Amino acid sequence: MFPEVQHWAQDALGFVQTHAHWTPYIAFLLAFGESLAVVSLFVPATVILIGMGPIIEAGGIALLPVWAGAAAGAALGDAVSYWVGFRLKGRARYIWPFSRHPQILVRGERFFHRHGSWSVFIGRFFGPIRAVIPLVAGMFAMPQFVFQMANIASAMLWAFLLLAPGAAAVKFWTGG
Repeated sequence: MFPEVQHWAQDALGFVQTHAHWTPYIAFLLAFGESLAVVSLFVPATVILIGMGPIIEAGGIALLPVWAGAAAGAALGDAVSYWVGFRLKGRARYIWPFSRHPQILVRGERFFHRHGSWSVFIGRFFGPIRAVIPLVAGMFAMPQFVFQMANIASAMLWAFLLLAPGAAAVKFWTGG
């Protein structure tokens, strides 16, 4: 990880620790940024969300609202990305960063064509592709209902897998 990104992540975790009552909202914003096409390339939210797990438990913060915030943010980020792809269609290729790095979109399209509707669910768990698959699904007019089912289910599981292990580890080690 780049030193400046690591510093930013440490600052964000420190903020969460200091302002526990904001944790569900912070989780929402981080997951939204992590799931929004293009923005996710600049938001190191996965690392911060993983780091929030132990802070949640150690700080006595309820896991359920934080998990719900992260899941809702991730689902909304993908939904917005889908909508952008649906509106832009092929014009997305001519917008930065895809105009300068077309391989990002090409890999996303290949993944989408290979895995179909499952690409939305599976793609959530693979960093670089996570930012592109919802956009591609929109570009190719994947049925909205199918997209949202995969989107919401994967967002719920993704948020749980990022937050719960750290919270469970603290609980285990502290005997709680």
